[in-house]
Amino acid sequence: MPRNTQIVLDNRPQGAATEGNFRLIATDTPPLTDGQVLVRHHYLSLDPYMRGRMNEGKSYAACQPLGEVMIGGTVGEVVESRHPRFAAGDKVVGMGGWQEYSVVDGNAPGLLRKVEGGPVPLSYYLGAVGMPGVTAWYGLTQIIAPKAGETVTVSAATGAVGSAFAALAKARGCRVVGVAGGPQKCRYATEELGFDACIDHRLHTDVKSMSRALKDACPDGIDGHFENVGGTILDAVLLRANAFARVALCGMIAGYDGAPLPLQNPALMLINRMRVEGFIVSEHMQLWPQALQELAALVVAGTLHPRESIAQGLASAPAAFIGLLHGKNMGKQLVKLI
Repeated sequence: MPRNTQIVLDNRPQGAATEGNFRLIATDTPPLTDGQVLVRHHYLSLDPYMRGRMNEGKSYAACQPLGEVMIGGTVGEVVESRHPRFAAGDKVVGMGGWQEYSVVDGNAPGLLRKVEGGPVPLSYYLGAVGMPGVTAWYGLTQIIAPKAGETVTVSAATGAVGSAFAALAKARGCRVVGVAGGPQKCRYATEELGFDACIDHRLHTDVKSMSRALKDACPDGIDGHFENVGGTILDAVLLRANAFARVALCGMIAGYDGAPLPLQNPALMLINRMRVEGFIVSEHMQLWPQALQELAALVVAGTLHPRESIAQGLASAPAAFIGLLHGKNMGKQLVKLI
């Protein structure tokens, strides 16, 4: 069995996460028992939710234990199998974590899924045709549920979720406005991802300024909003929301370092009779096949063609993750392991 390099959570962040919160170790991979599968990871996914898991406290999922391999989505190849459903050479996606290999119970539901070869790149199963894409699909179709001609907005517009959201919303005939950080990302949003407009939040750092920018970009108001960030952006969206607007709450990255995120005008949700709903995409696995089918079709058609930021080697994961939290990536952040 191969020697396995891993990254574990060594200590919990005090405020912002740092590379010092992680530790690189090497261990022996245990021999397989009946029903188990050995997977060699090709790519590791880095996602904002991981920052929340590093904290100790009440959340929708258990916090990341100290001294254990960091949680994370992976895609790779079966090296050895003692399970009848998997064979060496199968391409699989799962939650292998920040490590080069994983030993997976092939009988556990949802832990490992075979993916087909073909026109969809393997790495896309961690982004556009993976959890981030399904996240965008669920928030748009099941919560916002837009009609053709409506205006929808999304924060973190050029990330893995935001890019899929744009393609899905445009396919439904919506006007799509994004919020991103910096002129380069905003150009990418409008020139490559199909956004009708994109607002640079670095130029609009307070609620009043962001609200004015949203008014200019959304002259007919906002009918649906997909929230990844929270804070000033959400406050400004509430000011521009139409009656019966819908808000899908996916992430609150502005508060992941522990700072509270109070709303300035929560009464607007009542005044506008808004639907505001948080969701965790892993709680809706029955809808994943439908979502993945549509997302793959958009990729094959060329309608969804997101960029990827790829760090090389497992040791680069902590720095790439910190960069992701500070918006340094363009599109989906991955670590290439092979």
